[in-house]
Amino acid sequence: MTTLPRKNANPFSFRNLTPEQAVLRVSALSVVVAVILIALKTLALSASGSVAVLASLTDSALDLIASLITFFAVRFARTPPDKEHPFGHGKAEAFSALIQAGLVFFSAALILSDSWAHLRDPQPVSGGVLSVAVMIVSLLLTSLLIWAQALAVRASGSVAVAADRAHYAADLAGNGIALIGVGAASLGIVHIDAIAGGLIALWLLWGAVQVLRSAADHLMDRAMDDDDIARIIEAACAAPDVLNVHRLRTRISGPHRLIQMHMALPADLSLVRAHEIILSAEQRILSVFPNADILIHPDPEGASEPHGGVFSGVSSRAE
Repeated sequence: MTTLPRKNANPFSFRNLTPEQAVLRVSALSVVVAVILIALKTLALSASGSVAVLASLTDSALDLIASLITFFAVRFARTPPDKEHPFGHGKAEAFSALIQAGLVFFSAALILSDSWAHLRDPQPVSGGVLSVAVMIVSLLLTSLLIWAQALAVRASGSVAVAADRAHYAADLAGNGIALIGVGAASLGIVHIDAIAGGLIALWLLWGAVQVLRSAADHLMDRAMDDDDIARIIEAACAAPDVLNVHRLRTRISGPHRLIQMHMALPADLSLVRAHEIILSAEQRILSVFPNADILIHPDPEGASEPHGGVFSGVSSRAE
């Protein structure tokens, strides 16, 4: 009898959750954290007028939009394949990451503009104690969220959650810089506040570039990395009748790993026996990559010439 993972009612706990459950939970948690941060930073901004706090608040507002996009994208990406999308909907995660990156670029442009204006005409900052307290609380909440997101990404490889984590990692750095800016400005060093806002914007730009690269890898069907390829080959060949695997091609589609290969088998095997060997190989690969979709073509020994379509002549890492 199959034992289902125990349902955990605590939304801040990730124990006993499957990778899929962890992704869904952390996407909801990021929305909650974004709402709390926006409320706290709005209070700090009204008390201080700090451009660094404004920069951090703008980032959190866009983080909320990005988190909502992630919330819906990870759920849509996990809907079953249908007639129009036989390979599933996993790339919805990559599209959500692209939208998030665009939001971050927009945020950085606004912050840079505002920081330049305040650098030319610095304004005094009040309410420094409240602003510092809010920034400290923001640092703690953001750190906890990034930790939870890292667990979910490590377990599932979700590009949407990774993109959301990039936002909050930038927000974490932004809160730290804003904390320095508010503290310095409250002591009368007003230019530090504007400089801090500019540094936040530059950090956001760097994070957005990383998100774009990751999303592009998924949309362009980039292969899985070398370590994963080696694990696939090891699992596939872990049977005496498997002579080798070749024409191995992989790609990532959101939460799914799409794997196809040709497998060389002894030429005197019956079709039934070859089928059994391939099924066993698929099960071994699935034990390593549970979210994989696998297609294996058997080749009789000595007859592994290229065939199968327009990409049949392209070399693969397994050759």
